[in-house]
Amino acid sequence: MDYITVKQAAEQWNVSERLVQKYCAQGRVEGARKFGVSWEIPAGAQKPVDPRKEKLEQNICYEDLMPLMNTPFVPGHCMETIEKMEAGPRKQIALAEYHYFSGQAEQAAQESELYLTSQDMALRLSACLIYGYANLSIGQIHRARYALSQVQHTLACADAHTAPQLRAVQAFFATAAAVLLHLPLPEGLPPTKDFLPLLAPGLRAFALYVQAHYIYLQGEYAKSLGIVEATLAMQPMVFPIPTIYLHLVAVMDYMSLRQSDKAQEHLLAAWEMARPDDLIEGFGEHHGLLGGMLEAVLKKDWPEDFKRVIAITYRFSAGWRKIHNPITGHDVADNLTTTEFAAAMLAARGWTNQEIGEHMNISPHTVKRHISMALQKLNIRHRQDLKKYMLQ
Repeated sequence: MDYITVKQAAEQWNVSERLVQKYCAQGRVEGARKFGVSWEIPAGAQKPVDPRKEKLEQNICYEDLMPLMNTPFVPGHCMETIEKMEAGPRKQIALAEYHYFSGQAEQAAQESELYLTSQDMALRLSACLIYGYANLSIGQIHRARYALSQVQHTLACADAHTAPQLRAVQAFFATAAAVLLHLPLPEGLPPTKDFLPLLAPGLRAFALYVQAHYIYLQGEYAKSLGIVEATLAMQPMVFPIPTIYLHLVAVMDYMSLRQSDKAQEHLLAAWEMARPDDLIEGFGEHHGLLGGMLEAVLKKDWPEDFKRVIAITYRFSAGWRKIHNPITGHDVADNLTTTEFAAAMLAARGWTNQEIGEHMNISPHTVKRHISMALQKLNIRHRQDLKKYMLQ
């Protein structure tokens, strides 16, 4: 019998070598045999069946759903909160969440990968969401696509007999996987008003951020703000991760309404919540939508943190475009610096060079130079043509 290596199997099955080794150790690869510290795999061996492709199970522990996102804690005590969790998969998923939301995508991907095939749907969905977005930032686009598609597959498997709470969870993950990439909503979603009340408080707060983000993309900025302000006002406890993201979408809304003072208030509120635990990922993810607010605020007062956030922006946005652009046909610019992109976003919305300069703490001449460079890189001649290359 011919055998192939773990590396060759990983390439054939489109998974990591680590996951292939796990399959072998679990006895899920027929005919695989240990060879030293590695494995020999029959050349014709099939990739183990993913439990998500079998009959949808009701095996789910709701407490395992994005446990860090769904846990209230005092800013500055994130790691302490995780350390107090009982040892086991739930704690490991919480740690993967922390590493993702603190900009440590490689570590988050490694930790979440171990639960991509968990029998517990809560662990599986949480792992897929973390793994999918983490792989955007490390350039593993095929892995990101795979993980996010599995989230959508879970929703597609639901039917009229699916328990309402489970249906709500599936809708939450499927919506988050689509909206944050500015993709069309998947078919079969239940109405938001039906599934929100069934979610745990922390997940509900993040789901409301996702809804506000979606409504922002429709250009209904005041309505989006209404959702944000109501959610922040009515939170019974502070859930830092959803709260950070809610404040960031408020920045997006207020900048679209040209109310930069209020946008700055929300940015600082998000930063005050995030900085004690270094939960900076969201700032990098949303850079292009924040209308130069990071340049206006963080760059001046927290220059080293600003550099780290911008590094996240470059990594995340490169992966984001590789999924978003082909699916939507919207050619979001991928060859501009973050400063050029921020200035071009404001120019596309009708801001003058003087207004952009005052907002971003640079001279009108510098603004002109950035916009001219953006026009040159995009091979266009007029400011009004910038819009089709910008984020909504």
